[in-house]
Amino acid sequence: MQARFYARPTEAVARGLLGQILVSGVGGRRQQTAGRIVEVEAYVGPHDPACHAYGHRRTARTEPLYGPPGTAYVYFTYGMHWCLNAVTEPREYPAAVLIRALEPIAGFETMRVRRRKDPLCSGPARLCEALGVTGALNGVSLQRGVLRIVEGSSPRRGEIMTGPRIGIRQAADWPLRFYLKDSPWVSR
Repeated sequence: MQARFYARPTEAVARGLLGQILVSGVGGRRQQTAGRIVEVEAYVGPHDPACHAYGHRRTARTEPLYGPPGTAYVYFTYGMHWCLNAVTEPREYPAAVLIRALEPIAGFETMRVRRRKDPLCSGPARLCEALGVTGALNGVSLQRGVLRIVEGSSPRRGEIMTGPRIGIRQAADWPLRFYLKDSPWVSR
């Protein structure tokens, strides 16, 4: 996906990411893993109380949110899990899409070794573990390199569902979670 794909309103990018393919080359070519994006959440900018840059908060942690569209924003949560986001909107406007779940399509054995249990990619922390995503990838381009999102297939009309975001306290009821209807890989 080219930078201009990400340089749009966050909600549109979130919907557009469904069906695309997240590829990880972490560990080298023999350990390449990939999955079809089946669930995402939009964090729409400094007016969104659930966004890490709410009120234009700018710290070392949130700095990638202010970077170019199509940048990975990887953060550590609950002292034990990594989460992957795709930065959206123009540079200096902090917004991103959290990748919540994938349908695994390549590198199953590598994913199983990394996760040591199922489900492999159902949930943001699980998919990061399965794909080897850590804070070392914070700020990398999602258009080239070891972690990238490439064109997959767009969902059919009526296949995209909308609901409230999960696992947050602020603005949890905002309908900014998008997922593929009837996908068994959507987080629970």
